[in-house]
Amino acid sequence: MKKGREFEARAAAVFQKNEITEHYIYKNLSDKVGGVKNRRILCQIADDEMRHYNVWKSYTGREIAPGRFKVWFYSFVSMLFGFTFGLKLMEKGEHRAHDTYSRIPGSFKEINGIVRDEEEHEQALISLLDEDRLKYTGAIVFGLNDALVELMGVLAGLTFALQNTTLVALTAAITGFAAALSMAASGYLATKSDPGGKNPFLAAFYTGIAYVITVLLLILPYLFLEDLYICLGLSFFAAICIIGFFNYYISVVRDEPFKSRFLEMIGLSFSVAALSFLAGYAIRYAFGVVI
Repeated sequence: MKKGREFEARAAAVFQKNEITEHYIYKNLSDKVGGVKNRRILCQIADDEMRHYNVWKSYTGREIAPGRFKVWFYSFVSMLFGFTFGLKLMEKGEHRAHDTYSRIPGSFKEINGIVRDEEEHEQALISLLDEDRLKYTGAIVFGLNDALVELMGVLAGLTFALQNTTLVALTAAITGFAAALSMAASGYLATKSDPGGKNPFLAAFYTGIAYVITVLLLILPYLFLEDLYICLGLSFFAAICIIGFFNYYISVVRDEPFKSRFLEMIGLSFSVAALSFLAGYAIRYAFGVVI
């Protein structure tokens, strides 16, 4: 019996610490985000978290300090990658923690129901957040996918055809930047003809910048290393990391499955790269290119 009460007290303290930590995260972000609507939503959630904290405090009978590192970490991630991503990432982590305590004894059942209702309310509020960068994820996907598929193919083909890291990097960079401008122009025209309320200049910017960043990351090994196949392997690894990060980002902010999207992009990018590598091999020997 005593052990049961000790477990309940520890569980309540964990919940209480989580609530006060999230209160400070939402409060910090409410002071930094743009838009009256966003500030109002975040302030409302921060107030809900403080109310949860006080409910758990009635069980523990003591004040508990917030987790300072978590406050800093999620505030930093939210400012760097967008507050929708940061907050949904935090909520996913807190749901896992709450699942761990789903076996709490009966004395907490009523209060857990209240808190679960409040959490559903918070999720509904988070879904109402208005963040410009999320409006243009389609444009980012457009630039990112095309850069990965095209540049991986170009790098694979050039690696075998040219047999020189400097020439591969130079040719891929010229091809990549020209393609980035073309993709940005296509994104501008596509958005302008679509009455969806998006800014065509921003759509072009996000498409182009996603393409350029991907190009830079993929050609980077060729600028510093001499071994062609190590460079190609590192470019493949960079592509996997880019695909993995972006698909994880999308899976968090849009609540979509990660694995299927990730495997689809990996399969497409590497299939094109393999075919381009074979094409480079064939062209090199068909034309007798020796460099």
